[in-house]
Amino acid sequence: MKKLNMKSKTREALAGVAFTSPWIIGFLIFTIYPICMSLYYSFCSWHVVRGARFTGLKNFKTLFSDPNFYTALYNTLYTVIVGVTVTTLVALAASILMNNKKLKGLSFFRVVFFIPTLMPLIINCILWMWILQADIGLINTLLGYIGIKGPKWLASPQWSKPALILMMVWGCGNAIIIYLAGLQDVPESLYESAELDGANFWQRTIHITIPMISPVLLYNVVNNVIGVMQWFAEPQVMTTGGPNNSTLFYSLYLYQNAFQFNKMGYASAMAWVLLVISLIIIMGLFKGLGRFSDQ
Repeated sequence: MKKLNMKSKTREALAGVAFTSPWIIGFLIFTIYPICMSLYYSFCSWHVVRGARFTGLKNFKTLFSDPNFYTALYNTLYTVIVGVTVTTLVALAASILMNNKKLKGLSFFRVVFFIPTLMPLIINCILWMWILQADIGLINTLLGYIGIKGPKWLASPQWSKPALILMMVWGCGNAIIIYLAGLQDVPESLYESAELDGANFWQRTIHITIPMISPVLLYNVVNNVIGVMQWFAEPQVMTTGGPNNSTLFYSLYLYQNAFQFNKMGYASAMAWVLLVISLIIIMGLFKGLGRFSDQ
């Protein structure tokens, strides 16, 4: 009897492996193999037309002496710190306000905030290029009505990153929907008890809302950080890294080295440095935001 059970379990296991084997083979060929090869190529000089030649740590030494590397890293970290913070605060505030069932036109506002996320990325970039034009753009036109001369936005090294952050905030509808879903699970009894104890809106938000939705908050922040670390299409379409490298983000510079300068080994080294930096930031987020859930 035991032998029959063992045979049936073995058949089930083999059947499971057989059904999942297409995914396993695809994962090994299209994910694990490229990752391993990129690690190897990061220690090689490989200019596509010529074969890869092992050079040890040369790519990493060159990378850490490259001024454009630090420019791209600064631009990316600036957007991570400022852009993700502003986007999170706006999305969180909007979701808390829209969680109020007494708000009139609630469904309308939810749709309005979500619509920008439905636009294709390239169309979104072209739209914002029109909006941010210095002379006839919508934002500067509206500022002109109240006597304020708007900046040059994408044509200004000082305002180009804030311009992209503004576009980033405009497209935070997905985060708002996720925050709203998390807020639905916060028990109303906690707010009622806090009100009886005399807690105001801000005290309820800091001591009840944020700790209760801390896993959702962590999820959205980590997603935003990963998204910014991979920013490529937006600066490529809107600024191509300019003006004066003010929007030369890390992924864009990596792409330029790989496919414009044909330095695949150098780009692979950049990719692994980006992975390490991303891991450090995300581990810090898990440690920092995890404290809210422990309160």
